[in-house]
Amino acid sequence: MRFKGLLLCVMLVLLSACFAPQESPTAGPVASTAPTSGATEIRPADGAGRWYPDDPEELAKMVDAYLEQAGEPVRPDEKPVIIIVPHAGYIYSGAVAAHAFKQIQGQNYDTVVIIGDTHSGNGTATIAVYAQGAFQTPLGVVPIDETTAQVLINAAPEVISFDRAAFSYEHPVENQIPFLQRTLTDFHIVPIVIREGTLENAQVLSRALVQALASKDALIVASTDLAHYPPYDDARRVDAATLAAIEGMDPQALLDTAEQQMGAGVPNLVTCFCSPGAVLTAMLTAQAWDAQPTVLHYANSGDTPFGDHTQVVGYGAVAFWPGQGGNPGFALPPLPSPPPEPVFLDPGEQRELLALARRTIAEYLDSGTVPIYKPATPGLMQQRGAFVTLEKGGELRGCIGNLVAERPLYLTVQYAALAAAFSDSRFPPVTAEELPELTLEISVLSDLEPVTDPTTIEVGRDGLLIVRGQQQGVLLPQVPIEQGWDREEFLRQVCRKAGLPDDAWQDPQARLYRFTAQVFGE
Repeated sequence: MRFKGLLLCVMLVLLSACFAPQESPTAGPVASTAPTSGATEIRPADGAGRWYPDDPEELAKMVDAYLEQAGEPVRPDEKPVIIIVPHAGYIYSGAVAAHAFKQIQGQNYDTVVIIGDTHSGNGTATIAVYAQGAFQTPLGVVPIDETTAQVLINAAPEVISFDRAAFSYEHPVENQIPFLQRTLTDFHIVPIVIREGTLENAQVLSRALVQALASKDALIVASTDLAHYPPYDDARRVDAATLAAIEGMDPQALLDTAEQQMGAGVPNLVTCFCSPGAVLTAMLTAQAWDAQPTVLHYANSGDTPFGDHTQVVGYGAVAFWPGQGGNPGFALPPLPSPPPEPVFLDPGEQRELLALARRTIAEYLDSGTVPIYKPATPGLMQQRGAFVTLEKGGELRGCIGNLVAERPLYLTVQYAALAAAFSDSRFPPVTAEELPELTLEISVLSDLEPVTDPTTIEVGRDGLLIVRGQQQGVLLPQVPIEQGWDREEFLRQVCRKAGLPDDAWQDPQARLYRFTAQVFGE
């Protein structure tokens, strides 16, 4: 499908390490049908096919899968009045956003106000309201509550105005609408983009919302991501502090916390949350409505198979309910600690990884999502390179992985499984119909070791990597055994894999590395 193909383009470039003839992939886009409406002014979706699927069926399946993953509502008999949700691409933040939207599923609201701070910089209004017509997504058209929008504008016309340009390519607002369409029925929206997310502007907007929504059964959706681009562990610490400050319900304390974090020397931290105006407005309005927060879920992009642990973006889901409640003393649960040194996986861990790899491919085929997995043993948390090999009828069907240990093993295996199934350029993407015919094999790799004496290479024990300039090729330890190669042929073949002459391994400009692997399969 079109969006799945797009997602695969953003995957890391990984090395194929299995021997097979080159073949051309065969995949084509699937057309989607845009809904129509009699509304006089319909704003089309900017982000369909970029942030979320543009095919209606694919989008509905993806959102529904995230909602199912989120489990049961925290308070099934109560109705949130405000939620805070992330707005990144669905493959990164959709699972977290679903925890907030799960709390409103099946509820009834007259009006949903969606607030995000500007990310495009378009428009000129300090606080922009989209006041006429409707918003369109692949799932249909959602009308604007024009009366409420105009009341907001009239409440502070010097600050709040109807500014269409401000909504161009504003994914913080738009990305929430498909989730609303799959959780609510018969509702209107008031989209708002804040250009200057100061506490003073949040106070103006909050007062206007309290006035405009006084007779409404309303929900406010505040859209923000959390820490931007620090390493994984640093992001967890920064985001825990931010979520605890949101829970504390003191807007100035939240700003002070962010200032402290920004001044603490956290590597590559560019912001603690990207929509301060939206979050501050949510907190101020919650105070006016006597609503209390509950932090529902936290994760960051490094918790997905698509993320990079060296620089992540954080995501939190928060709901505010009327009356007392909340979860004082919020803290992120600890993660299992990886072993201090690489360890071999026991048979139970091997079976767990194989099942996870197959489940990851199956779920991605079905809904474009991946399983949310929490390892129970330290062995699956160790940072190891790994490859996933797919075979069909004894023939190679895909093999891709990562030589470098960059993140926990279970995530590397999920990522490699997806890449082997859908991104190996020698084969067409795997289909749902053929998945039951495939067998999976996982190779968990040791660290790379430079080869100074090629005569010490041992066939069946060593895998090989050759690098010369921009060209590189890799073959796993099991390949020469399967192909019946001796050491010399193994060296020639790894050169060919890199597109180099057969004797390139003797070139002083070439670098040769070896590694070992723990190999296990279904």
